[in-house]
Amino acid sequence: MDKYQVLKEYFGYEQFRPFQEESIDALLGGRDLLTILPTGAGKSLCYQLPTLMSEGLSVVVSPLIALMQDQVRNLQVSGIEAVTIHSDLSEAERNDIFGKLHGGRVKLLYVAPERLILPSFIDFLKKLHVNFFVIDEAHCVSEWGHEFRSDYQQLALLKEHFPDTPIAAFTATATREVAVDIAKSLRLNDPLILRGNVFRENLHVSCMPRHQNGRSQVLDFLKDHRDESGIIYTFTRKECEDLARFLQSHNISAKAYHARLEKEEKQRVYEDFVHDRIDIVVATIAFGMGIDKSNIRFVLHTSLPKTLESYYQEIGRAGRDGLPSHTLLLFNKSDEIQKRELIQNTPNEHYREILEGKLSKMYRYAVGSGCRHRVMGQYFGDEVEACGDKCDNCQREPAQMEDITREVRMFLSAVYRTGSRFGQNHLIDLLRGSKSAKIAQFDHDKLSVYGIGTERSKQVWQRIIDRLFDIEAITTGEHRAIVMREKGVQILKGAQKVEIDATHLVDLKRSSNLKLEIERDTPKDEKFEALRELRARLAKAANLPAYIIFSDKTLLELASYLPKNKAEMLAINGIGEVKYERYGEPFLELCLKLRSEG
Repeated sequence: MDKYQVLKEYFGYEQFRPFQEESIDALLGGRDLLTILPTGAGKSLCYQLPTLMSEGLSVVVSPLIALMQDQVRNLQVSGIEAVTIHSDLSEAERNDIFGKLHGGRVKLLYVAPERLILPSFIDFLKKLHVNFFVIDEAHCVSEWGHEFRSDYQQLALLKEHFPDTPIAAFTATATREVAVDIAKSLRLNDPLILRGNVFRENLHVSCMPRHQNGRSQVLDFLKDHRDESGIIYTFTRKECEDLARFLQSHNISAKAYHARLEKEEKQRVYEDFVHDRIDIVVATIAFGMGIDKSNIRFVLHTSLPKTLESYYQEIGRAGRDGLPSHTLLLFNKSDEIQKRELIQNTPNEHYREILEGKLSKMYRYAVGSGCRHRVMGQYFGDEVEACGDKCDNCQREPAQMEDITREVRMFLSAVYRTGSRFGQNHLIDLLRGSKSAKIAQFDHDKLSVYGIGTERSKQVWQRIIDRLFDIEAITTGEHRAIVMREKGVQILKGAQKVEIDATHLVDLKRSSNLKLEIERDTPKDEKFEALRELRARLAKAANLPAYIIFSDKTLLELASYLPKNKAEMLAINGIGEVKYERYGEPFLELCLKLRSEG
């Protein structure tokens, strides 16, 4: 079969997506390759298809057991012999896999980097016919990347032991600098470098200053995503567990996932999510790298990520099937301050400076007023036009600026009169005339600034303080005390004015319906729901995640066209001969029934 026949037979598609065919041709031609494509652009097919057209075995390096299991399961459903070797396997399972490998019955072998670099495993691979190596999540190779891993950097030894075997590196997140470092670190030989467009047109991106703990905003966001799969990222384990319990108390199907959970519980939560037994995973960054679940409809962050690479990778887990999906980032200045303090613990000064620079750019992105997709593109060295309606900033009316010099001078005066020894919460309490014990303890209720800021809410004062950080009028000192910088001194003296987006001076209204009794604005598509129910039954019987049988996008096409025979079924994207033979007949019968019912 030629590559187009393989594409249809095993993967169910009629044509390649951008850069897939070029990647495939490079590997078939024996050339080293670095492909940078956004999540959902079809990177896996770039190496899965050419191994089907080549003699021998392809070895895929992947960082997580769950990801490897997902990929293997998906390939096996499509009729492709794939296996993974990892620490959770029993001795009998390992022996069975090694037998298949020795017998030449496997096309794709998935392993973690720490296993691949073992001398004994290298010797084992030398006895097999390896047609090419694949490095997935290749940004982990680079110390300039956001998830540098030393075991990934040791993959350079592949060229020592297999000098004539091509290496293909894939990632969704690499700046120009990181891309050069990946190629250098892996010792790629004159690689073909392909870079896709950063812009994901099916992804709507929003950022919003967080009100208190953000829970009312989370509930407001979830009103539009009832019964949909999504990930909510939190900064700490405690917040992760607390928010999951909070959502459960509001009858929302959610579970917590973080690194401190028992191994069995983590696996259970992961399986519940990919099998659609729960809608939402509330997680720390321990969850999600490379997750293959295609029908995630939203990703929400409750605090500022450390880097734009991390953020782009995490929001990229939404909408892998190409259907419209949404992201929301809730943040405030304290997030940046907290993460900057953690960065100070990094022993390597060079790496610390890199992380500080990345954090600053992440915060500027969150508070910025430009097209979010365009700013993201610029960061990765990509030219992206303003999206028009795919981000909050492009949908918003031009900002109306309001003078806040008076309030700013109140705050700076409070900083000065308390000796630059207190944090922002205490200073806000002082301005708002709080009767707290701490105010009385330091006799701050006797200061001239006590109670002069009652006309502004605590939330608005936090926005004003964020603005002062943004213009570098203040900074934080020891124990997070607010300290004036030179620009702040000039403002206090009356030499400069300060303005802010007027929308930042409006209090966010708390959700008026915290029990989340939601009515959908539009009725569900009954044909799609019937097909989804059939898919769920088949998936349960086969003990597979539903999206592995057919994606939501494939079901939507089926619901739209209601094919009448096998030929029309095979014309649907995502349905090839192998999947039709396994699952096609029940869906065709249902399509005929739905068609007869009108």
